[in-house]
Formats: sequence, structure tokens, C-alpha cells
Amino acid sequence: MPPVAEVHVAVGVILDAQQRILLTRRAARAHQGGLWEFPGGKVEAGEHVLQALDRELQEELAISVAQSAPLIEVRHDYGDKAVLLDVHLVRRFHGEPRGLEGQPMAWVAVGDLPQYDFPAANVPIVEAVTAALAGA
Repeated sequence: MPPVAEVHVAVGVILDAQQRILLTRRAARAHQGGLWEFPGGKVEAGEHVLQALDRELQEELAISVAQSAPLIEVRHDYGDKAVLLDVHLVRRFHGEPRGLEGQPMAWVAVGDLPQYDFPAANVPIVEAVTAALAGA
């Protein structure tokens, strides 16, 4: 079997004023469907990761990034799909998030993240954001 091509994904860990994190649930028909995730999407050819993040968040949630910083990069091979997650902490954004694709959303305190079921590639993100916000 040939190796699986890696998909580059821009991911946003979006914080509100109370330092809660926005999660969205993957559609049942999607890869890793039904699990919760940090919003984002595929980086297109020739696109910078921050452009991709802003575009994806506008398409999915009707928000635009006002301030972000790199958090972590995660490589994960699911066997049927390999991903490179380029994760940014979004501390400020414009607009009011809403699920434009009908996806459920939840604002979650960092301490409650372990109660949610995430794709395996998201586990290091949960650990990184927990460490980043521990002193916040």
C-alpha cells in the first residue's frame, strides 16, 4: 500500500473573554466524524497558514482572526489519513461565532477539555493549550 499523503491543516484554538475555548463537532460523515475538534481546515496550495486559518474560520464560523500566535504543530498518521496540524492560539477575533455548516459548538473551560472526545491528533493540542493557559 502506498504511503498516505499528508494533509496540512490550519487549526484555531479560539478563546473568548472568559478564557473558554470554542469547540465544534465533526459531521458524522466526515473523517473522525462525531468527535469534537478545534476549528480549522485544509491549507490550500500557495496559501499561508494564517490566510488559511482566517478563511476557514470565516467559512465555518463567520469570524475573522484579529490576533493569534503559534501554539503547536502536530503530525499524526491515522493509517487512512495523515495530518499536519498547524495550531494557532486565537486570542482575539471579529464577529460572533456561529456554526455556518450546522455543526454543534461549545465554549469550554480549559479544565473541562478532558471530558470531550477528540480525534487522536488533537490530544497534544489539549495538552499544549492546558499548559499555555495554566498561568492565565
